Amino acid sequence: MRHRIIVLGAGYAGASAAGFLARHLHPDDFEITVVNAEPDFVERMRLHQLAAGHDLERFGLAEMFAGTGIRLRPAHVTAVDAESRTVTVTDAEGVDRLEYDTLLYSLGSTSTDHGVPGVDEHAFHVAGQRAALRLRERLDGLGENGTVLVVGGNLTAIEVATEVAESRPGLRVTLATTGELGGWLGDKARRHLLRAFDRFGIEVHEHTTIDRVMETGAVAVDGTTFLADATVWTAGFAVHPIAAASGLAVEDDGRITVDRMMRSVSHPEVYAAGDSAYAVGESGRPLPMSCASAGFTRMQATAAIIGDLTGRKISKTPLAYIGNCISLGQKDGIFQVVDGDARSKSWSLRGRPAAAVKAFVLRNVAWNMHNPTYGLPARKRRLAKVSEHSSETVDA
Repeated sequence: MRHRIIVLGAGYAGASAAGFLARHLHPDDFEITVVNAEPDFVERMRLHQLAAGHDLERFGLAEMFAGTGIRLRPAHVTAVDAESRTVTVTDAEGVDRLEYDTLLYSLGSTSTDHGVPGVDEHAFHVAGQRAALRLRERLDGLGENGTVLVVGGNLTAIEVATEVAESRPGLRVTLATTGELGGWLGDKARRHLLRAFDRFGIEVHEHTTIDRVMETGAVAVDGTTFLADATVWTAGFAVHPIAAASGLAVEDDGRITVDRMMRSVSHPEVYAAGDSAYAVGESGRPLPMSCASAGFTRMQATAAIIGDLTGRKISKTPLAYIGNCISLGQKDGIFQVVDGDARSKSWSLRGRPAAAVKAFVLRNVAWNMHNPTYGLPARKRRLAKVSEHSSETVDA
């Protein structure tokens, strides 16, 4: 019987992890199944663009994994039982339980309301493709007139505000944040950011905490009312509660507690990568939820899985966070370098060069995702196709 590996989630960490495992594990000995709610790979770093009105290239997971031997299971993960080593999923046909020998948990994160009333009922977000399309539909309905309130001051908030302002110049965009907009940036980078907001005509309200969200806008704790036709909530992210209910050891925020190799400290047959992993970097600080962190933790997790299952030496992936790459519309941006303690350095790349760097990163990530087993030897591809066909025959 082949060793059963299940990968939960096909985002930046999960999709590339599955492809990497398929490259390095023989299909006669290992069976890789990817469970994902969407049939496509979602470019989360571009969802603010999708919401603003840009069309994105489709990357179907079935096409991506064709010929790799990877089994794709389009379904929602509803539970993980770490003791019985099972995953419960639901799809159009009902509920099913999948058994695993090794689990890679990479379900990512989603928007969190921080307990603020009205967010779930009235606000929009861009943490998922369907959510971004819902916001896009709302913005389309506003036409050339209307007000958009963006709540938050993080990277997502900045990118949403500037992308909407540039793509839909008829709309009035306002941003409310509890701190200083871009307060963590170096001086030159922050000045560039504020100039960009001035150029787009985005109204900024700093040191403003939203107390509740209404259908017609939001109210701050000081009583200030912000009228808006669409409120976009970008005030942070949280992991899905599945891990916390699974029996796995987790941190207070629900992320899976892992060792240096991305193994669960309570269940070593479970590995975590991406936003789901509480991974401590070289600085001694936990890595932030980001695409960059997803790449590093994915590389470490897959190296550990292959090493643990085959006896090969496990390489050590550097766990570092080097900087923030921020889009300010299509032709402007900031790349802010940070030190080992995640504090901004004085140097930053700004303007069109930074936008070009961000565009390169996006293209490179998308290509890698669309070619998950690039470099897979021809012989192994043939074996994978035979294995895949055999699995389909048995399942039928």
